[in-house]
Amino acid sequence: LQLAESGGGLVQSGGSLNLSCVDSGHTLRYYAVGWFRQAPGKELEAVSCINNSDYDGQTYYTDFVKGRFTISRDSAKNTMYLQMNSLKPEDMGVYYCAAHTTMAGVTTTPESWGQGTQVTVSS
Repeated sequence: LQLAESGGGLVQSGGSLNLSCVDSGHTLRYYAVGWFRQAPGKELEAVSCINNSDYDGQTYYTDFVKGRFTISRDSAKNTMYLQMNSLKPEDMGVYYCAAHTTMAGVTTTPESWGQGTQVTVSS
């Protein structure tokens, strides 16, 4: 896996961003993958995860983003997405994608991290 995130930026409160995570190693389809957030002064936290296609795209969302964020993946493009709507200042941070061979693993001990993309939400 060689993961790279993009799509971050500055947006006003209530706005939207769509993050992308591309695997240049072309093996993403075999992994459960997830998005994680590192906010200033806070611990890294799991935001959303999605299982590989063998498990019908089983998803996980942390309570804070349910109903606002949508995770998806396109195996043909080796890409995972995070559509973020109704953004709040509390959503700010560096967003990383990571992968693991299992859904349980990606939510607890993810591996193969990307370099991160900054999301800034102005109030």
